[in-house]
This record gives sequence, C-alpha cells and structure tokens, in this order.
Amino acid sequence: MTHGPFADVCRAAGWQVTELDLTGVRDKRGFMERCARALDLPDWFGRNWDALADVLGDPDFGPATPGRLLVVTGWRPYALGRPDEWEIAQEVLAAAAGHYQEHDATLSVVLFLGGSDQLPSDQPG
Repeated sequence: MTHGPFADVCRAAGWQVTELDLTGVRDKRGFMERCARALDLPDWFGRNWDALADVLGDPDFGPATPGRLLVVTGWRPYALGRPDEWEIAQEVLAAAAGHYQEHDATLSVVLFLGGSDQLPSDQPG
C-alpha cells in the first residue's frame, strides 16, 4: 500500500508514507515488534501499550513535515484473533494522531482494507 496513486499523491505533497504490515502477527508481542521495525522506533521502546503511546507522542518521533501517513496492512487476522488487543492498538494510534493535531502537525493512520481477494473467507466478495 505504500505504492500506488494515493501514496504517490501523499509523497508529492511532502508526506512521509510508512507501511505497518501486520501479516502473520498473532499477538501483542508480534504487533510491538512490527511497530518497532516499521516505524524505526528507538532502542528504549519498551514494547508495551504505554511505551508505544509515549514514543508516538514524542516530538522527536513526530510526524514528518507536513505529515506522516501510516498505512496499516494485513491487520484483519490479528483484529479477529485478538480483538481486545486490537481495540487497544486502535486507541493508541488514534490518540497519537489526535495528539499531533494540537501541534500543527499531522499523523494519519489508514487501515488498508485491500481488494476483495484479501477479504477473510467468511466475508462476501
């Protein structure tokens, strides 16, 4: 999803585009590891929800100017398998996006739905 017309438009406007691919993630530990790699988080990142919220809210991490687009792909199996964890993950990402609005910066998070060939087997399409 970091390729294609939408990402190209964002980059042309000066945005940083980052993909957080959750394909194969089965639990919180895997989610945190993917975040650490995809977002190039600092060594002090504690790999828990509070630490993720802290690092995403850190001005040194902050969104690139004029903004950062975080595209989350492959998230559905994790969301279905660990709904409580997924709810917390969404809350942390939403809070980080809201935090930067207060600082005239932008962090936007997009959940990539994919094409009909990427729907779970229990969904029409």
